[in-house]
Amino acid sequence: MSGATPSASLRERLFVLLQHALPQHFLSRLVLRLTRSRAPALKRALIGAFVRHFHPDMSDAVEPDPQAYPSFNDFFTRALTPGSRPLAPEARLIASPVDGTMSQAGRIEGDRILQAKGHAYSIAALLAGEPRWAEHFTGGSFATLYLAPYNYHRIHMPLAARLRAAWFVPGRLFSVNATTAAAVPGLFARNERVVLLFEDGPLVWGLVMVGALFVGSMSTVWHGDVAPRTERRITALPLEAPLAPLKLAKGAELGRFNMGSTVILLLPPQAAEWRADLAAGRTLQVGETLGHLLAGTGGERP
Repeated sequence: MSGATPSASLRERLFVLLQHALPQHFLSRLVLRLTRSRAPALKRALIGAFVRHFHPDMSDAVEPDPQAYPSFNDFFTRALTPGSRPLAPEARLIASPVDGTMSQAGRIEGDRILQAKGHAYSIAALLAGEPRWAEHFTGGSFATLYLAPYNYHRIHMPLAARLRAAWFVPGRLFSVNATTAAAVPGLFARNERVVLLFEDGPLVWGLVMVGALFVGSMSTVWHGDVAPRTERRITALPLEAPLAPLKLAKGAELGRFNMGSTVILLLPPQAAEWRADLAAGRTLQVGETLGHLLAGTGGERP
């Protein structure tokens, strides 16, 4: 028997219905302005309220005093002390790109990715109608990792690779927590997102940054702030004269969320095997081993 009470279920349904009615992009832009304000009183109030509610662990931050940051966003995207996130050492080991919670991981059934019980979405929808890239991942593997507000919010390379393609996809900004994932069909293919495709020898893999309610701002080390954008259309992101090298080492920072959200990893068929204990609900840290590459994919090289 489910442990949910009727009143809890009603609250969950109302929470989802409210999101359909909210001006999601307006609210996210408002939050963006507030969280980047350097007005001392506002900054202190925002950080103080967040710390009291979410109790973030500051022991591994370069600056452990929350109020020492010049803005809420600087605090939220804080850097960690060197060595605080040991990296899976072997080249064939796939490292977690984020601190967060495993939402789902497993095989892509044909072109369908599991979102939650009773809900799946297509690779083509996630990649916004890019068939030549979607074909790489049909029958492959995926992992979906959820970042809660209290988590560290920088995203790192799970494998060494070269950026081959990148684009922004406009969409909604539903919450990406478990309640909404279980109630909104195709959630991750409906929300705003940044798609990044990488290549290392024969291996092609993808990482999708999914925006969410109050998370209208996402950035990469190559493009700076990608969202929010004035133009509400699919937009290829340039690879010329980037702000960072196109090829990054495993563990290098690749981007940031400016509030909590979700990362989806995509690997082609017969390329990777996840850890046997990589179950939904497992908490992970940057650098922790998610699985390993199989022979013939480039993972056997030092």
